[in-house]
Amino acid sequence: MTTIGDISESGLTRLLARLGLSLRICAEGQELPGSYWGVPEAGLIGNCVYASAKTPVHSVLHEACHYLCMTPARRRVLDTNAGGDYDEENCVCFMQIILADFLPSFGRARMLADMNAWGYTFRLGSAQAWFEGDAEDVRARLQGWGMLDHDLKPTWRLRGADPARAMHIA
Repeated sequence: MTTIGDISESGLTRLLARLGLSLRICAEGQELPGSYWGVPEAGLIGNCVYASAKTPVHSVLHEACHYLCMTPARRRVLDTNAGGDYDEENCVCFMQIILADFLPSFGRARMLADMNAWGYTFRLGSAQAWFEGDAEDVRARLQGWGMLDHDLKPTWRLRGADPARAMHIA
């Protein structure tokens, strides 16, 4: 699996900033604040993602997408457990695949492979099969929340955010 140490940390930092998130890199061996699964998986408290050089990139984007896809009320009190339901979890997985294309030297193919390697499970057998052939309801939900446009490009809005406040950080 691709880790933060394998990619450009600055590219990841810029991507997260577009989502209103900050990235804090912790020292190796240190507990990761807000990590639901424990080291090396990313942690999430408020609008901060915690990781180390050994944290898988898919884990960072997954936690970032939890922040993106949760309701504003849950976002205000977020600490470690992002919660959410089955439908929201699917939206999180879909968005992390979409956002992988905006991360230099990573991309969708690497995200899909890493999701499969980590053990994400989808009823069609792979992340790619689910993404391409079984996620129509997820696409519709994300578009309804104003998070994806009709071409499946991110709008850089958080769920429940005012459309006039979309993030346009380059």
